[in-house]
Amino acid sequence: MHIETPSYDAAASVRISDLLAEHFAAAGASVERTRTDAGIHLVADIAGAGDPWLLVGHTDTVWPTGSLTGAVPWSVSGDVVRGPGAFDMKAGIVVMLLALTRIRPLPVAERRAVRVVLVCDEEVGSPESTPLLRESALGAAAVLGFESPHPDGAFKVGRRGSTRVRLSVTGRAAHAALDPENGISAVDELVDQLIRVRAITASDALPGPVLCNTGTVSGGSRTNVVAARAEAELGLRFTDPQTERIVLADLAGLTPLRDGAVVHAEVLSSRPAWLASAGDEALLRSISAAASDLGQHIEGRPAAGAGDTNLLGSLGIPTVDGFGPQGAGAHSTDEHFLLSSLMKRVELLSALLRLGES
Repeated sequence: MHIETPSYDAAASVRISDLLAEHFAAAGASVERTRTDAGIHLVADIAGAGDPWLLVGHTDTVWPTGSLTGAVPWSVSGDVVRGPGAFDMKAGIVVMLLALTRIRPLPVAERRAVRVVLVCDEEVGSPESTPLLRESALGAAAVLGFESPHPDGAFKVGRRGSTRVRLSVTGRAAHAALDPENGISAVDELVDQLIRVRAITASDALPGPVLCNTGTVSGGSRTNVVAARAEAELGLRFTDPQTERIVLADLAGLTPLRDGAVVHAEVLSSRPAWLASAGDEALLRSISAAASDLGQHIEGRPAAGAGDTNLLGSLGIPTVDGFGPQGAGAHSTDEHFLLSSLMKRVELLSALLRLGES
């Protein structure tokens, strides 16, 4: 928890992967690490019966180095633990480790085979780790995601798709007073294109709703120069794959309104919409039954936020996310989780990984 791991900090990623490799090896795992431009991805395999259950998490956080001594210091006060990335999602990794340590003494035939995948680029859309996630999911019997649950502790079964698109416009520079007619304003073109984007994403003809956020806008250089370049970054959320396909196709087909302007839509990252399947619901029922035996009450429902389980759930593998502990304040200075909830998740995961207990 005291190692700060912002996305794309390769040195920090090495430090956390070194530590986690030791802990997972001590829990009986065979550990492999993959180095990428984003840092280190870690895969840990634990012997057991049957096809493996895939436990998925990430080591990167949104917090820059220095947050521990700045806006988000580490603290433990009663049941509340605070720190950068404590809730999203280092506490989920602790749940995995403690549960695997608990079941290690069991004979191999009495526990499930497990594969743990911890990626280092989830907070930036998993651009480097997506192929690894696909490969690791081959042959998996089920997927458990260790992101935070709903505020009431309910699991996440189904997630909105999330896509980031950069809309770029190239115009032509000219003096804004002496020869504006020779210029093509990329900024003006971008503004008009964003109005088009709003019409596309708000269309009543779409099968499902779309959330569209224009996150950043930039362009131009000086007030006396017609802008030659402009761009915006869009955040799009989809409830279903069909709407996603239609909207992205429409964005890719945008054409300039001004002669000589060039408009280009580039997908920066994309997580597909994950609609809960019958297999997902069956897995949730198994988890709920195991929880009931422990005196816990478990529910599940879709979530608005996206994560790596979007990909895995959309592949048709029975998937449930939100196995991290309860807490609040992800990505905010109030980020925290509850120790009591963490231990309940450890008990539940331990029960699920013992054969005959779920």
